[in-house]
Amino acid sequence: MIDSTGQQPNPEPTVAPLTPPPSPLAPAAILFEDLQLIVVNKPAPLLTQAPPGIPSLESMVKAYIKEKYAKPAGVYLGIPHRLDRPVSGVVVFARNTKAAQRIHAQFQEHKIRKVYWAAVEGVVEPEIGVWEDWMRKITEEARVVKAVEAEPGAKLAMLSYRVVRHLPGNDTLIEFEPLTGRMHQLRVQAAWRGHPVLGDVLYGSPRAFGPAWQLPRDRVIALHARQLTLTHPTTQQPMTFEAPLPDSWAAAGIGAIGTSG
Repeated sequence: MIDSTGQQPNPEPTVAPLTPPPSPLAPAAILFEDLQLIVVNKPAPLLTQAPPGIPSLESMVKAYIKEKYAKPAGVYLGIPHRLDRPVSGVVVFARNTKAAQRIHAQFQEHKIRKVYWAAVEGVVEPEIGVWEDWMRKITEEARVVKAVEAEPGAKLAMLSYRVVRHLPGNDTLIEFEPLTGRMHQLRVQAAWRGHPVLGDVLYGSPRAFGPAWQLPRDRVIALHARQLTLTHPTTQQPMTFEAPLPDSWAAAGIGAIGTSG
């Protein structure tokens, strides 16, 4: 628009949108807390870590620590591992650099035991066993495909499993313990045997799971990091943390919240 003097008026100043404050962390989500560690039950579909301004478990935990301990400066939080957005369950954070280094070393040396629960399609047989598969990550995609041992980029994925209980509709509640740390390995190893995790459309499940969603990124799947066992970074005592199942699991008829099997 040109004004009466024939000049282009100065544009209206733009105001940068404020970064929304992180959502509060529910007290029930805290599974353990001391000066070295804070262990949290991550809800799905929340990201474990994200850039500033995007909701994440990291930002929520930092805000919780900052408020609880009245920290005027920034909050340190070491992140030795993550869960995928559609997965819920146990996540451990370190509250100082020494604890972060020691917990990270335990992950690197495969000294941390992780147990997952999944609701999968079909009846899994036999009810206990070990699965081994070669897989390869698709370049620049968050997806893996089957591979053969000699194929470039192929990695061996191994897990042990046991059936927890059979579910209505010929589905199965199954417990996984990954023996390797490959991307999406629990999801694909189950799907390749005809037992996709409920809600996991990426790997072949045609069925919705959990709360209704508007955006595909808000889908959740029936995979839950149930337990994590580590050695405390200062006391050297073994500790096991267990996360109750989300409410949506009970609503879907997959056992009572907090059951152990």
